[in-house]
Amino acid sequence: MSKPLIVVVEDETDIQDIITYNLKREGYDVLTASRGDQGLSLIQAKNPDLVILDIMLPGIDGLTICQQLRAAAKTKALPIIILSAKEEESDVVIGLGLGADDYMPKPFSPRELLARVKALLRRATAQESQGQEQGQDQIRHGDLIIDIDRHQASLQGVALKLTATEFKLLMVLASQPGRAFSREQLLNRVVGDAVVVVDRNIDVHIRSVRKKLGVQTGLIETVRGVGYRFADRS
Repeated sequence: MSKPLIVVVEDETDIQDIITYNLKREGYDVLTASRGDQGLSLIQAKNPDLVILDIMLPGIDGLTICQQLRAAAKTKALPIIILSAKEEESDVVIGLGLGADDYMPKPFSPRELLARVKALLRRATAQESQGQEQGQDQIRHGDLIIDIDRHQASLQGVALKLTATEFKLLMVLASQPGRAFSREQLLNRVVGDAVVVVDRNIDVHIRSVRKKLGVQTGLIETVRGVGYRFADRS
């Protein structure tokens, strides 16, 4: 079996070296780029299994790269972890809203980064089999259709432009309408229980899903003191 390929787009040489060293030590194949335009070309040419992407880059910034990757059919489900020295909530919202699956502020722990890489790769590999285990090809709630096999969701016949994480969140919630999920439960189901991710990342993803649901934003309800649930309108 071939090793997972990870592309690291980071212009700070010392950080790029640390990430590359730790990934290779864990058995991953790694390709690197120091410019955004070079990184985008590398990703498009090599079709990696995961991308680690800095926000502030020469050439093209990381947020623009993320947006372009999500707009292309070939890379719309590609796992993306964003790294940035920016720690403000607005940067988290922008990065995750544009399609990143996870966000880590600098400085970061290489051990934690590796845990998140493993969790995202495991989720991507297991996604198809998980849909089969659920014993259904689609989840339907009125005009909302979630096609598990095709990894697509549509509302009133219009495809929803969901990131991989957003799709998984919507699928998990919609598969059990009326059930309240804690943020920790959602993190474990979407990312994996072997990694620690801050709760606010889930909140950001939920806000993005609600926005994309438009007039049906009320399908995802907040359960105060617990987390979220999908509205049971049966």
